[in-house]
Order: sequence, then C-alpha cells, then structure tokens
Amino acid sequence: MPPFDNFWGNAPVAEALAQMIGSARIPQTILLGGPEGVGKATLVRRFAAELLGGAAKIEQDDLSLPANVDLVEQREKLPADKRGEDPLLFSTHPDFVTFAPDGPLRQLSIQQMRLLKERAQFKPLTGSHRVFLIDHLDRANEQAANSLLKVLEEPPDHLILFATAENLYDLLPTIRSRSIVFPMTRLSDEEMQSFVHYRTLEDGETRSMLAEGCPGMAVTLDLDKYCERRNLMLALLECGAGIVPFASWIQASESFSNRKTEKLDLHLKIAYGILEDILMLWQGSTAWRNRDISERISRISGAVNFRWIERAIAAVDELAQLVRRNIQKTIALDAVIIELRNQLQGECT
Repeated sequence: MPPFDNFWGNAPVAEALAQMIGSARIPQTILLGGPEGVGKATLVRRFAAELLGGAAKIEQDDLSLPANVDLVEQREKLPADKRGEDPLLFSTHPDFVTFAPDGPLRQLSIQQMRLLKERAQFKPLTGSHRVFLIDHLDRANEQAANSLLKVLEEPPDHLILFATAENLYDLLPTIRSRSIVFPMTRLSDEEMQSFVHYRTLEDGETRSMLAEGCPGMAVTLDLDKYCERRNLMLALLECGAGIVPFASWIQASESFSNRKTEKLDLHLKIAYGILEDILMLWQGSTAWRNRDISERISRISGAVNFRWIERAIAAVDELAQLVRRNIQKTIALDAVIIELRNQLQGECT
C-alpha cells in the first residue's frame, strides 16, 4: 500500500518521508530534486497533510490550480516595487506556507525570503509543527539564497522546511550541506499509464508519452500549445540542419514573434527533448519522447553529425542561461539556426 494517498512514483522517497512522520524524527530541512512535474511539490503537500491534517486546505495551494496560475500571471504585470511590498506566498492552511517564483522572470526574491524568516518564528496554530515549501529554490537570486541561509543556520524547532529544485547542483553548496537530499526520478511507462488511467485524462496515451515520466505535466499539459511550440522547435532544427530553407523558418517564427508574452523557456524544454530523440536515432535507436513525429526527427538525424548535435545542445544551453534577461527571442533563435548551418557547412568545406 502506498505511504501517501494519490501519489504516484518515487516510492522509496515517499516511504522515507512517511517513516520520518511515523518515527517522529523529521529533519528540519529537506531538498527534493528532479524534473518539473515529477511530483516534488505534490509529495510535500501529501507529507504536510499527513503531519498537520487539513488536506483540503493544503491542496488549495497547488500551484497548478487555475486560480493560482492566474494569480501568478497577473503579478507579472505589477511593477517590481509593488511585488516587493507584497511578496508572493500561499497559505490557505495556517501552518503550511508555500513560496513560489514571482514576476516576469519567475524568481524567488529577497523580499520573499525575508518574509519567510519573519513567519518562521510564528508558533504553530495547532499541533507542534509548521511546514514551509520553497518551490523552485533554484530560481532564487543570490541575495535571496544568502538570506535563506540565515534561516537554515538556526531554524526554529517547530519549522520543517522543504525546498524543490530541478537541478540540485544549481543551489549553493552550503544550502545542500544543511539539508537532507532526495533525488526524484521520472516515472516508468507503466506507472504513467496507471496514473493517466486513474485520473481518466483525455488523450491519456498522448499525454503519457509527451509528459516524459512527469505526472504533473500530463495533467496540466495544453496539448494544442505544446504541439504549436514543438512545431516551432522542429522548424528551427530542420532549418539548422539544412533540410528546409531559411525562408520557411521566417514564416514559422512570425506568429511566435508577435506573441510578446510567450515564454522562450517553455520552447527550450521541448527542444531538449527533440535533441535527445535526434541523438537516439543518430545512434541507431528509436525516438523515445516524440514517437508521434519520429519521421521528421529521423530526417534531421540523417542530415547531421555528432558535432552538430553537440553544438545544438550547447546553443540551447546558452539560450537557457539568457532566457531570464531581456533578449530578443526571434533574433536569438535566428542566430542559433545560422550557427548550426555554419557548423555543417564548415565541415563540408
């Protein structure tokens, strides 16, 4: 029997957390690392519900709920000083508090960490514990991360602090060293199929495939938008591989350039998946993540070499580093295509 109701995958991590509650030996700082949507924040909410009670209230702070998504998006329009005066947090249950990335750059701010430090001193309303969740701690700026360290050095006895990150090594070593760390992995195909069947998700098979082992993504995925973004990244890589002319890319990217609020980082995550499948096909295996468009991916893999794939991954890495700055999205993507085409041409001369 699973240790927490309605939680899928990563049984060893869930069991370890459940045993902590059962033994009343709970570390004060716990880090959960793994891909977005794999269930890190969900597991924290299940843990808090078991420890604190009030599961229905705790679930209202699920950041994927439409009302919470709308709130975060609305705050993007606020000037920085207004967000600083009213730092973002969610706390429907008085003893469970969630701090989430805020603003157009989706970062955790120094003001949020100061508020965390202030609220950490408050005694539990009921019971003996309070649980704080810092979601996406890897998006904390340097000031915020350093401010959090002061809380970790001497946390109040009643405080249990969870933090999540996609890449634990993006965090300060001093934060990792003060925490119990649990890496979480993608779910197996069988686990994903069980999950989508249990949730009776529409287009469950497609969602299971595109979610790449992450149940949260399977639930929240907007299939139309996802396919639109994937087609754009495919067009970019096809043009970079010399399969189609640059003019066809200009036509594909026009609508993207007109959507000022469309986030480039959402496209880059899809690009990584396509590049992984290109590499798999280039090595003689089969596409794993994008099986429904394997023919298009196969044409790219047949037109490029390993150095091109390596350069393409590096180019996406560079864009990922720049994505939180005020860069011109279409110009940046144009530059990637030119660089990849030059890579192939340079090896042919």
